[in-house]
This record gives sequence, C-alpha cells and structure tokens, in this order.
Amino acid sequence: MTAWLLRRALAGVVAIWVVSLIVFAATVALPSDPARTILGPDARPEEIAKLHHRLGLDDGLLVRYGRWLADAVRFDFGKSLDTSVPVTTTVGGWLSNTLALLLVVLAVSVPLALWLGTVAALRRDSWLDRAVVNVAVLCKAIPGFVLAVVLILVFATSVFEFLPAASLLDPRRSALAQPTYVVLPAIALIVSTVPYLLRQVRAAVVAALDSDYVLAARLRGLPPRAVLARHVLPNALVPAIQGLALTTSVLIGGTVVIEVAFSYPGIGSGLDGAVGMRDLPVVQASVLAIAAGVVAVNLAADVATVLLTPRLRTATDLGALA
Repeated sequence: MTAWLLRRALAGVVAIWVVSLIVFAATVALPSDPARTILGPDARPEEIAKLHHRLGLDDGLLVRYGRWLADAVRFDFGKSLDTSVPVTTTVGGWLSNTLALLLVVLAVSVPLALWLGTVAALRRDSWLDRAVVNVAVLCKAIPGFVLAVVLILVFATSVFEFLPAASLLDPRRSALAQPTYVVLPAIALIVSTVPYLLRQVRAAVVAALDSDYVLAARLRGLPPRAVLARHVLPNALVPAIQGLALTTSVLIGGTVVIEVAFSYPGIGSGLDGAVGMRDLPVVQASVLAIAAGVVAVNLAADVATVLLTPRLRTATDLGALA
C-alpha cells in the first residue's frame, strides 16, 4: 500500500510539474509586457529596459523557468502586477473562499444525491424513479448563468429580496462566517452538482442490486435492510466516490460562471480577472493551485477506492496494482 501510494503521489507531482511547464509557456506567449504593465503605458523605453533587467526578463526562457520553478517550490510567486500585493496572499484568499463554498456544496450535495439515487434505484422504473431522473436531467440542462440570473431575480431583487445579489465578502473573515453571501452561489452549484452524482449513485445501486452476491444474500434470508446496508451500499460507494472526485475537481476551478455572476471572490473569478489584467504571477499561481487541488482530490479518491475494495487492497499489498 505504501509503495502504491508513493507511486501515485509521484505521478501527481509529475502532473503538477507538466502543468507548470504549460502555464509558464502560455503566460510567456501572452501579448503583454510585465514591465509596461507595472510602469504604465507612458513609461520611457529606457525605464522599461531597466525594469526588464531587474526582473530578469532579459535572461533565456530556461533560466527564467528554472528561477520561477525554484521560487514556486518555496511558495514565492512574487507580487501582483496589478495590486502589488504578494501573490500568495491574494490567491490564498481566493482559494479559501472557494474551498468554503465547496464545503457547503458538498455537505448538501453528497447526502442528497446518495438518498435520491438510492431511493430511485430501489423503486426502479416506477413513477418516482422516472420523476427523480427527469428532474435531474432538467436541472443539469439549465446553464449556470441562467440559473444564477433566476436566483438573483427571485431571492435578491424582484420577489423576496432577502439575500444579497453580490457576494461582497469581508476579506478579514471566513466565508463560512458570512453565510448570507454563500447561500445563492451554493444553491446554484448544488443544482448543477446533484444530478450527476445522483445518476452515478443510482446506476451503482442498480448494478449492485442485480449482482450475484446480493441474490445470494437474499437467498440466505437476510432482511432487505441488511442486504442494502451490508452488500448494496458498500459496493455502490466506489463509483460514487469516483464521481464525487470528478465533480470536486471540476468545481475547484470550474466555478467561474457562478463566481462571476455573484461577484464571489473565489479562485475561478480571480483567475478570470487576472487573465483580463494580464497579471501573469497571479495567473501562474492560480493555475498551479487548481492543478494541485485536482491532483489531491483524485489521489484521495483513489486511496478511498482501494480501502473500500478488498480485491484492490490485496492487489496493492502484493504490489500488483499499478
């Protein structure tokens, strides 16, 4: 298990390194000059040349990448070209806000999807099953920006008007300590997250119900609740965990539309603004943070899958699992 975990962790480090290569090359290729961004459009050519030399922009690409990677390993990404605030402070604040939002979304979405998916599978092909699946498909088909606009109109501007339309968080406090600003973005993400997880759970439970081991448990006279608790749900958790990992990975960096719609200061909206401002240090740090989050989530899901599957656990112990 230890050797397998080390291999998976090493693969994650390699993936982050590849992402660092790509993001460095992409930001270097952008049609922008950091020196001119710092000094402004009226700067004289000699001033720009001096700043180029001071920032090391006159060095070769390999030298610049090596220096940047060494600083990144120490979590030193310099200062924002737009605000002159340390990049780690800026990106760290965005990331904490996004993680707080994801915590709320997952705390609601996972139990709800498990419950609805299991109920739909146990009553397969009934009117309840069809209703749950059809509503899930309908919710999944609603574009994120449309859902955000509807929520703002209903709960913030036109009908009820008891929630803020913009998530103007106080940066000195945790986002969880300001729940009114988190509610609407969380609802929008829950509506788009639950349908996928629900269908994953339903499919896994249906497959488990049709399996030979569940049939054998029923023939032994086990009560339906015992069959569900001992044989169906444990075996249905593995595909649900993989689906949850995929969903979480997407949410870490894919909440741009929702965050922008509600002016929520998360990593997605922050990265979108940094790209628009050509704030290269912030862009680089944000992308690396998202990549590290995705790698960590997938590694955790793989470990949970192995721990929940005796066959894989045995293969790992024998060193047979890649």
